[in-house]
Amino acid sequence: MIRYILPILLLIVSNVFMILAWYGHLKIKEWRWFEQAGLLTFILLSWGLAFFEYCFQVPANKLGFRGNGGPYSLLQLKVIQEVVTLLVFLGFSWLFFKEESFRMNHAIGLFFLVLAVYFIFKK
Repeated sequence: MIRYILPILLLIVSNVFMILAWYGHLKIKEWRWFEQAGLLTFILLSWGLAFFEYCFQVPANKLGFRGNGGPYSLLQLKVIQEVVTLLVFLGFSWLFFKEESFRMNHAIGLFFLVLAVYFIFKK
């Protein structure tokens, strides 16, 4: 059971770092000590966070890939990754960007992603 869950948990942690690297700078620029920071500062900060993303992403794919003894095909890993990314992003935007609202079109899009997972995993 752990061999099915561990890659997904690692993907979740990886995606937290990824979302922070990609979008966190949009919020921390509001912090007093980043008010005068330039683009290069945010690029370097994002690269630093991306390092930790890869520290979890690579093992997730290595452990999860069927070719390495894991339970998932490459396509299944990619679809899991995309769904995890969107779910982590939704949580991030809800926590840090409160002006973003979750609308019906978002729910419909997520429904289709769940359908994608179903069809990718269907034998």
